[in-house]
Amino acid sequence: MGSHLYNSRLGKVAWFVRRFGAAELFLKPLRCAFAPLIIPCLARAEFVFEDKSLPLFYHRYNMTWATERAVEVPIAQEFIERFAGKRVLEVGNVTPHYLDTAHTVLDKYERGPGIINEDIADYSPTERFDLILSVSTFEHIGYDDEANGESGEKISQAITICRGLLTAGGQLVLTLPLGYNPALDLMIADGKLGCDRAIFLKRTGRLAWQTVDAGAALACEYGRPFPYGNAVMIAQFGGLPE
Repeated sequence: MGSHLYNSRLGKVAWFVRRFGAAELFLKPLRCAFAPLIIPCLARAEFVFEDKSLPLFYHRYNMTWATERAVEVPIAQEFIERFAGKRVLEVGNVTPHYLDTAHTVLDKYERGPGIINEDIADYSPTERFDLILSVSTFEHIGYDDEANGESGEKISQAITICRGLLTAGGQLVLTLPLGYNPALDLMIADGKLGCDRAIFLKRTGRLAWQTVDAGAALACEYGRPFPYGNAVMIAQFGGLPE
């Protein structure tokens, strides 16, 4: 397995401060510790995705109520349910922390039962997938690892590889927090991500998200005014042309 800049405890702290700010070193543990008290007090809230109302997701792990996971997990669950009984691959081990899942999970660094520890660039399964899903993972490619090359190029390569693993009529779905990786934001602004469909959600309140256009989403800062992602892109791709 390749090295990673936050494999060590000290390296992880340095990375965390650089990406999220020193204050989060104290605020994140507090949110996690008080989660059992905080979550029951949160108002039930919904957001709209593809003309359907979905509930915000509250969970202690990675304090979803305070982050973009509040909308990403329900969206991921929506796609998993749409492809129930089909072949599903998740790139990045995210939904198993929250949902009762049985699909294939690929994660280069995170170890755990059933997780395939391979880089997507080296993954050569014998089957093709009807759905490939990735939650808040692609923004880290070439940006939070030690891979050589430009992040945007690495992201494009990973997207192409995933599309090549789809069945005819299959779908690749990525949720991408904006304002985190400048190279990714530039790709999106320049229309170079190559997706077939894009939906943008902006956080407008502590427990409020709404659909906006690309310009409004890309104008959001990461970590301001709310912690972590203040805008998310849901990008959908079909398979590669024959």
